[in-house]
Amino acid sequence: MSATIALGNIKGRRIDATLSLIQHSLIIVGLMVALGTFKPSVADNAVADSQYAAESANTVEVPETEEALKPAAEELPLYLQRVLDFVSRRYRVAPEALVPIFEAAQAVGRERRLDPLLIIAIIGIESRFNPFAESASGAKGLMQVIPGYHLDKIPQGAGLQPFLDPVTNIQVGVHVLEEAIRWRGGLTAGLQHYGGAPEDPDTGYANKVLAEKERLAQAARRGYGARG
Repeated sequence: MSATIALGNIKGRRIDATLSLIQHSLIIVGLMVALGTFKPSVADNAVADSQYAAESANTVEVPETEEALKPAAEELPLYLQRVLDFVSRRYRVAPEALVPIFEAAQAVGRERRLDPLLIIAIIGIESRFNPFAESASGAKGLMQVIPGYHLDKIPQGAGLQPFLDPVTNIQVGVHVLEEAIRWRGGLTAGLQHYGGAPEDPDTGYANKVLAEKERLAQAARRGYGARG
């Protein structure tokens, strides 16, 4: 039992260190950067496709070695670089502003065993990658979380405006999505609940998110030449 607890602590420290560095990156880079150009490499299609398949699987294991504890943000795999380029053009957002968001989606997705492309698709539908977005109903941030309903999900150490912090918003939003999927008994129903339309017989919100996820997956397979 003590070995299991120790291993859990190691994994927790590794994830916390990664997310902490991503938060620092967001502060340094800024969310409204409009300068510079980012062109992901697409030299090895086969490698990128295998990376996407591995990241999308629900059985990804977090490395358990001491090497995994090094406090360095993970480099985006090639398939996510391709998706980032596609999203940058589709939503007209500077690539530099997207990198920390994609890093957070990758880290939280791996921790929660959720496809990062699903997280990214929801962010696109909900906020168009604007971390300061706020709806008329009070939903805030990248994943449009309503603070009054989800204060219990804020991780320890979050700042004064946790729902406007991209990393915290993604952490809380994914937690909300997981609860919705479990409660409703499936992804489509869970997405409908997340989107505030659980009784919609046409499942319009879920269809929109899943269609966006498929566009991202196509961009991952085709490379940055994919069109939105």
